[in-house]
Amino acid sequence: MQDMTQVITPKSDQINADDLIGGPRTITIRDVQIKGGQEQPVSIYFEGSDKAFRPCKSMCRVLVAVWGPDANQYLGRSLTLYRDASVKWGGMEVGGIRISHMTDMPGGALTMALTATKGSRKPFVVKPMAKPADTIAEARVKLIAASKEGMPALEAAWKALTPNERQALKDELPALKNNAAQAGVDDGNPLS
Repeated sequence: MQDMTQVITPKSDQINADDLIGGPRTITIRDVQIKGGQEQPVSIYFEGSDKAFRPCKSMCRVLVAVWGPDANQYLGRSLTLYRDASVKWGGMEVGGIRISHMTDMPGGALTMALTATKGSRKPFVVKPMAKPADTIAEARVKLIAASKEGMPALEAAWKALTPNERQALKDELPALKNNAAQAGVDDGNPLS
């Protein structure tokens, strides 16, 4: 398959609704920065990307309602973002980012009345989701299996990891390289 979503992604330091035309995206939060006095004061950074998710005020209200006001508690938690084409700005439907699912939800689905337009509120539902599988543990299993096939397989598996996974597993790389060398297939290319 040749993925067209790569060529329609806007260049920006944040994700926007157009980034989600291809479908919803589940993210795991690695950092939250709050800078008061800005139009978009909250920047949520997530694994596997340098871009930030900058939630609108309504989605910030959802985050606080589900996870509480302490943004430090959001780290390591996950949520699913989707494109809502009906979001209006300046009276026009331009699309926006909404949250559909969140981990660490006490109880079941949450329905909130959020502002739709000035003086009008609509119900908004967020559903609970299970935590994504421990990606570091899964990555470790893949690397161990690849190391048994030799250095080319280990190198390919290493390159397929996210930067966070590589950082977490870098101390295990020497032993994995040793396993790959013992498998008898070594092309001489060092991993980094």
